[in-house]
Amino acid sequence: MRLKPKNYWKLVWKDLLDSNPSCTSGNLTEKKNSSEVLETNIMKKISFIVLLCVALVGCKNDTKQDVNLEENRDKSYDQNDGLIIMKGEFVYYADAAVLQTPREIYGVVIDENMHQLNNKVKEFKKEDTDMVPVTVRVRKFAKAEDEEGWPYRVEIKEILKVEKPQENKDDVIKLGN
Repeated sequence: MRLKPKNYWKLVWKDLLDSNPSCTSGNLTEKKNSSEVLETNIMKKISFIVLLCVALVGCKNDTKQDVNLEENRDKSYDQNDGLIIMKGEFVYYADAAVLQTPREIYGVVIDENMHQLNNKVKEFKKEDTDMVPVTVRVRKFAKAEDEEGWPYRVEIKEILKVEKPQENKDDVIKLGN
């Protein structure tokens, strides 16, 4: 006799909870025939294996990813004005301004605020091509399709901080004559 799936699972769980698994639900004196007992035992084992596999897969150790503060800072929108705070290195040279964060490089809109920022970073530059760490509030937007440059541009709205570059930073290779 083939059990319906709905009734079968009721019996399996009932048998798992009962102390006498050979009895059918509701009638303690009626015995199951041997094929039903065998089928029930096999299904119990399969159910146990499936549950064990699900538990092991669900409880695997997930490595925690380091929280990237720069990324969070980039995503910290002020809901009232749509501006974001970015921290990175700024350089303005030969009519091109760039803000480089640890994750991406942005073209900077050349306007009055950018020139103010450039005047503030001049005191920290030893050469015209030196990059200076800054923290600014910006409006980030995608560049126009017909323009060259980085995929995103930023327009500086507020200068929050200009920092002195690290003296012992060895990421620049200088070629001499």
